Amino acid sequence: MKTWYEGPLAAFDTETTGVDVETDRIVSAALVVQDAPGSRPRVIRWLVNPGVPVPESATAVHGLTEDHLVRNGRWPAPVMHEIAAGLHDQAVVGRPLVVMNAPFDLTLLDRELRRHRASSLGRWFESAPLLVLDPRVLDKHLDRYRKGRRTLTDLCAHYEVALDEAHDAAADALAALEVVRAVGRRFAARLERLSPAELHTLQAVWHAAQARGLQAWFARSGSEEQVDPAWPLRPEMRAAA
Repeated sequence: MKTWYEGPLAAFDTETTGVDVETDRIVSAALVVQDAPGSRPRVIRWLVNPGVPVPESATAVHGLTEDHLVRNGRWPAPVMHEIAAGLHDQAVVGRPLVVMNAPFDLTLLDRELRRHRASSLGRWFESAPLLVLDPRVLDKHLDRYRKGRRTLTDLCAHYEVALDEAHDAAADALAALEVVRAVGRRFAARLERLSPAELHTLQAVWHAAQARGLQAWFARSGSEEQVDPAWPLRPEMRAAA
């Protein structure tokens, strides 16, 4: 019997105008589906004209200029619908979805749906739950005492996963998927008996604990930065208030 990390997986990633999930916008996204390790992935890409200025600092990260997005990107409303539908399709067939730092990408998608579709991400998964695998949360829990950063680039280096075009949504999604497979193999004794649904629930607990630890570190350092413990989706600010 195949373990979940040797079976079908999907992965999702975005490139954005910045790092604020409440105000920044998606400029590109990709959904990658792979039926088995080493098999050719199926890739869906979206390019978005966000309708707002694209800071040079964002362009420096992903290489997408405002002019290029205006000329070649699609209007956000239909794109956000297509992305949500694509993620819903994964949930319907029970295929786990890999999302590196899920509270960022999924929350940003939720806010875009609210902004352009008067909807929310949660509405798409009322009948079929989304099963998320977050390589950052998994790695930090399973190898918690390892020093160093845990960006996607760092995780790829640690788990010997190729990342040829960092900050391209499709390349990042595929790399995150391969990192999750590598995490599964390395920690098979602790993971192989857990189902994706069980792991989804556990990751919410693990992420909250990690957030509390980081918040305590900020407090000791005199920083006022706040760490949100919610995973894989942050609540809407008005609802949270």
